[in-house]
Amino acid sequence: MTAPLRCFFVSDLHGATARLDALWSAVSIERPDAVFIGGDLLPSSRFWPQPSGPDDRDPISGLFGGSLQALRACLGAAYPRVFAIMGNDDPRVHEPAVQRLADAGLWDYVDQRRVEWEGYSVFGYARVPPTPFLLKDGEGYDVSRYVDPGCVSPEEGLRSVPADPHEVRWATIQQDLDALVGDEDLDQAICLFHAPPYDTGLDRAALDGRTVDHAPLDVHVGSVAIRRMIDARQPLLTLHGHIHESARITGVWRQRLGRTVAVSAAHDGPELALVRFELPDLSSAARELLAVCAGA
Repeated sequence: MTAPLRCFFVSDLHGATARLDALWSAVSIERPDAVFIGGDLLPSSRFWPQPSGPDDRDPISGLFGGSLQALRACLGAAYPRVFAIMGNDDPRVHEPAVQRLADAGLWDYVDQRRVEWEGYSVFGYARVPPTPFLLKDGEGYDVSRYVDPGCVSPEEGLRSVPADPHEVRWATIQQDLDALVGDEDLDQAICLFHAPPYDTGLDRAALDGRTVDHAPLDVHVGSVAIRRMIDARQPLLTLHGHIHESARITGVWRQRLGRTVAVSAAHDGPELALVRFELPDLSSAARELLAVCAGA
């Protein structure tokens, strides 16, 4: 019998070095077969540095590159397969640095890509539906050009890199997902998403009683397109983040949607929310809040 594959999942690290230190420590001690990183790699900021060349120090290299290189040197053949996407708080001006780590073999950058691993298909997708925040690099219309009250359209806001105006105006997350998964059988698929599926315990925001121009806000802020894809296509496992407070509000970090197991690693406390799971049997999946060093 083939040994189970031991996996870690984290999301919404937001450049917190204490959380990263806790993650690297857990990887070095427990030696999982794979680590999935679900976006929002960098600290939230309305400003972003503009790297002028490939050799410039950048936040991606500073936060991830050196630690991953050290782990690979330490673990050797036991170095895990690492799958990563960016999130809506990650300016796309830093995407070349993310790709350079992939080119160096330190992780697989899987946004809008499919990668085969140990008999499983790993699909990545980073975009989220429109939010109230101004950075729009990682946002897109969901299933139509509708924007929830209080949110900023993808056609407005700020971008760290230019985008095709036609794509910004007309592309949707639903179209992207259709192109990503095509007609593939998803029975053995792992989908690494930043956004959670709509109307679940994973997308519950702290918007109770809030209104904009007397219109009540929907407390569920996940992606309708992602929910529809899960309901229709039933991938084995979907991994999500983005809505930090969801687990605290609902008490839910894992939810079954038909055959699909959907998991969130988003967390609104200082700890690292580490989800451990094994393949192919997901029944032992567990989420632990790892304490971090104060001030790190």
